[in-house]
Amino acid sequence: MDTEKSEEFYKKLIEQLYDTSKWPSTYLYKFIVLSKKEKIDAINAIFDNTGAVIESKKSKNGKYTSLSITVTLKNPEAVVAKYKEVTQIEGVISL
Repeated sequence: MDTEKSEEFYKKLIEQLYDTSKWPSTYLYKFIVLSKKEKIDAINAIFDNTGAVIESKKSKNGKYTSLSITVTLKNPEAVVAKYKEVTQIEGVISL
């Protein structure tokens, strides 16, 4: 996704989150990443000290790991900030 499109996506997401939730609110992130310890650890580090509950599940063949991260954040901008941090990790798919 190019930068212009991703910024437009994040702007829409912020608007939708303000319209559909009362803040602070709990948000559920879902990511898929190759089952490499360093990639999973990098995602975990982004949510470290936030009170996030992180659940992971390996795919049937073990090649991929899905991460479900539930965390309470103060506003939609904080949601987007975490997405932007995670997208810095190569190969992460956000759902």
